[in-house]
Amino acid sequence: MKVELFSPILIPFLTAIFLLFAWGRIRLQRVLSVTGAAALLISSLVLLLTVHSNGIQAGQVGNWPAPFGITVVADIFSAMMVTLTGVIGLSVVFYSLANIDREREHYGYHPLMHVLMMGVNGAFLTGDIFNMYVWFEVMLIASFVLMELGNEKAQLEGAIKYVTLNLMSSAFFLTAVGILYGVVGTLNLADLAVRFRSEVDCPMVRTVAVLFFLAFGIKAAVFPLFFWLPASYHTPPAPVSAIFAGLLTKVGVYALIRVFTLLFIQDPVLTHVLILAAAGFTMATGVLGAVSQNEFRRILSFHIVSQIGYMIMGLGLATPLGMAGSVFYIFHHVIVKTNLFLVSGVASKLGKSYDLKKLGGLYSRYPWLAALFLIPALSLAGVPPLSGFWAKLLLIKAGLEAGRYTIVGVALVVGLMTLYSMTKIWNEAFWKPGKAVASPPGPSISPASWALTVLPMAGLALTTLAIGMGAEILLNLAAGAADQLMDSSLYVQAVLGGGQ
Repeated sequence: MKVELFSPILIPFLTAIFLLFAWGRIRLQRVLSVTGAAALLISSLVLLLTVHSNGIQAGQVGNWPAPFGITVVADIFSAMMVTLTGVIGLSVVFYSLANIDREREHYGYHPLMHVLMMGVNGAFLTGDIFNMYVWFEVMLIASFVLMELGNEKAQLEGAIKYVTLNLMSSAFFLTAVGILYGVVGTLNLADLAVRFRSEVDCPMVRTVAVLFFLAFGIKAAVFPLFFWLPASYHTPPAPVSAIFAGLLTKVGVYALIRVFTLLFIQDPVLTHVLILAAAGFTMATGVLGAVSQNEFRRILSFHIVSQIGYMIMGLGLATPLGMAGSVFYIFHHVIVKTNLFLVSGVASKLGKSYDLKKLGGLYSRYPWLAALFLIPALSLAGVPPLSGFWAKLLLIKAGLEAGRYTIVGVALVVGLMTLYSMTKIWNEAFWKPGKAVASPPGPSISPASWALTVLPMAGLALTTLAIGMGAEILLNLAAGAADQLMDSSLYVQAVLGGGQ
């Protein structure tokens, strides 16, 4: 058994069990939660180094040979996504120690967070399309409870929309899996890739491709299936919003990239052109929604939608450079967007509101918070030399090389509008004079609580700077991931040709 391959799933699973045994003992839960998140980050880094050094890793649960058993696979792309889960999980759990109320902790906040991370990592590492559905459901069940934990009116309203649309997505997903098994007779992704080479002209394959696009498109918030996201992501507490914003939609993007590079590659006119069109509309509608809002987290939520368009743009281009751009963009965006939601939580605590009209004066009283906002905000807009600039540059270059000038034009305009909306937050919340906001740290807010709040945000901001200043390292990883995605034979060989 390859321990490094299974540990990103087993560690959060075991952590959640230990947390359940510590039910009601909040201090012990906090220690276990941080320890488990740190262990997950370490194990994910070990997996990434292993895959980068030794190639794609595959393992079979119970030693049943593929394609009959449950397969777990890690290539560079999935290992990078698991590493992101570790980084974001530790940051959010650490931040939560000072920013989640004891009532939510008492009712299972910490075990739910680790169940969520287990589901996310399971979806990234599974080598079976049905088990991907299972891991999606594990992740979604935990997210459903986290969304409404606290029973506030706004949360319940957002949770209803979130649950309804995601259940619809699950129905599309399961229907597609059933039809796929009926047509091909297997659900192992590597085995499907082999069999699809002889099923090019089967009309049902195209039907299944559209169903998977609908299922993963809803989960990824792709146009026109995105409207549930800005209606729900601003309702839970800041740490929950942050991990949702950072990870959950990216699981949908990951699934789109996985199936449309490994399986549905026979008819690019239908699939990849459709994806490219959806990318353009997703960018445009998301950023237009953002510039029309006046609530901190609603603006950020619409920007999640907009940035999803960039992530699937590389998939629609279907070139190695485009795919590398998508991978790079996902990695950059997860860190930046999570940090922006964490910053919004602090701004709300200091200004007593998420409404930009009620905020103001944060720069003059809290310049450190202004700096922690500017770094991810400017990176999101693509300002050099931050990480977002290199991510957008890769996609723009890929689009120009492929002759897709329309999507390139949309991407450039959306980048400018993103900068405008970030400037809007800066002017309203930070720059304009405001009422006296919260007092400086005093007896009611201990220095320890401020340290727990600031350190995760500072760590993510430094990571953004590091990616921007040392972009070559991440670019090489993204290029390696793109090479593996574009050559499905490598994945097939690892799973079916002695990768057990």
